[in-house]
Amino acid sequence: MIHENLLLVLSLLFAIFILIMLGQRLNISYPIFLVIGGLLISLIPGIPAFEIDPQIVFLIFLPPLLYEAAWYTSWRDFWRMRRAIALLGFGLVLFTSFVIAFLSHSIIPGFTLALGFLLGGIISPPDAVAATSVLKGLAIPKRVLTILEGESLVNDAASLTVFRFALAAVVSGSFVMKQAAAEFFMITFMGIVIGLAVAHVFYVLHRWFPTNSSMDAALTFMAPYFMYLSAEHFHYSGVMAVVSGGLFLSYRAHEIFKFNSRLQIYGVWNTITFVLNGFVFILIGLQLPVIVNGLGDYSLAQAIKYGLIITLATILVRIVWVYPATFIPRWLSKRVRQRESLPSIANVFIVAWAGMRGVVSLASALAVPLTLSTGKAFPQRNLILFITFVVILVTLVVQGLTLPFLIRQLELQDSEDSVPEDEQETAVSLALTQTALQHINQKYSREMAGNELVQNLGKQLESEQAITSQLLESLECDTLEKQEIDIYHRILLDINRMQRKELSRIRREHKYSDEVIRKKEAWLDMEEARLH
Repeated sequence: MIHENLLLVLSLLFAIFILIMLGQRLNISYPIFLVIGGLLISLIPGIPAFEIDPQIVFLIFLPPLLYEAAWYTSWRDFWRMRRAIALLGFGLVLFTSFVIAFLSHSIIPGFTLALGFLLGGIISPPDAVAATSVLKGLAIPKRVLTILEGESLVNDAASLTVFRFALAAVVSGSFVMKQAAAEFFMITFMGIVIGLAVAHVFYVLHRWFPTNSSMDAALTFMAPYFMYLSAEHFHYSGVMAVVSGGLFLSYRAHEIFKFNSRLQIYGVWNTITFVLNGFVFILIGLQLPVIVNGLGDYSLAQAIKYGLIITLATILVRIVWVYPATFIPRWLSKRVRQRESLPSIANVFIVAWAGMRGVVSLASALAVPLTLSTGKAFPQRNLILFITFVVILVTLVVQGLTLPFLIRQLELQDSEDSVPEDEQETAVSLALTQTALQHINQKYSREMAGNELVQNLGKQLESEQAITSQLLESLECDTLEKQEIDIYHRILLDINRMQRKELSRIRREHKYSDEVIRKKEAWLDMEEARLH
């Protein structure tokens, strides 16, 4: 049995890699391609049914994926855009839940308001991984990306809270709005407190205890599980615990990790999240036969009709919410107008259109119990599952495939006070080089005079300073002068490629140790990463 399960997992992982490679060749974002691929695989005769245990998604997949998203989020940008993020991450989730609740209650026979709120809480949060993978490599203004990434960090907490209260209302038959609102804020606040408390424990371990790079990488992998499980143990928001703890440790990463730990941590996390994301999205597609077989009293045509109506409503609700939430605060507050530049209509539309659903929605739907406390079957459970699947599939495929095209067609504008990222990086590099040159001239003047190696280092820093200054000036000039930068980068990449060939020749001679060769190879990797 163990051998069969292991072979099944390995086969699925192999299929994931093949599908991702095909998606890259076709220039399709991998979450979209994996969902479609999983759907097609599930239709092959003889393929075993894949049933996801929602506890596996919540306990195994969700904490590290949320933690990784929080880790790569800038706290400063997150806090600067907190109003827009809160309006989307909390306001839009609640608004979507209300609209879907009343719509489903009105169009589906026997669908109560409590079931409607349950469905609304399930399908209200857009998926973080889907949005970032679709937008990766596209010319997205920093402000738009910050809002979308920040929203995806907090909306899961709001949607899961709505889901929890709606589920309790279905089971018990009663619902008190005042009590639910108070518990919502308590669950969210205490989740943040617990996440920060656990994060401080790991901060102390990394900062003051004699860890090495392997231990640091292992501890960062353990951290999100401790945060999530600690909060959930006390019935608070595990999602907010992971998000708050991840943001804190990410903000302090420069204090607690050395360069070798950072390099190893990034490598470990890139691999882990890549595999986890692949499994999550292909499993979404593989669920279709199980969900269709459980429809029961509803025909497939009826279920598809309800799913498409609610999917359309979900997309329209986001568009209807995003525009007023963007411009009304500007009309009402002079402070907002002074602090923030006017966003373009195109930027706002991209935020409104980037509402792809994913793993949290599916896991929430699967978490609906099979029976009530009385032993009766949970009402409309199979239809809720099917509608959720339709919403995920349509939003991922339709919005995910059209989003890159829309971004290329629309003239997206960054805020007026935003400095281009390449210009910022060059300015930082110049400042670091100037600091190094000033330091060596002041502190090591005697060595500069008598040590040829130190003299060469000073000349190298002077050369780097001149090149970086010229590069920064070119970035601030017109397009014609920026062509010099492209030529400069091509030459550096060509030099890097020739150095790799020479390193291969040296490796074949077996003259130097493998450790030395590996170190030089890592240096070339970092140089190439910097150039790209």
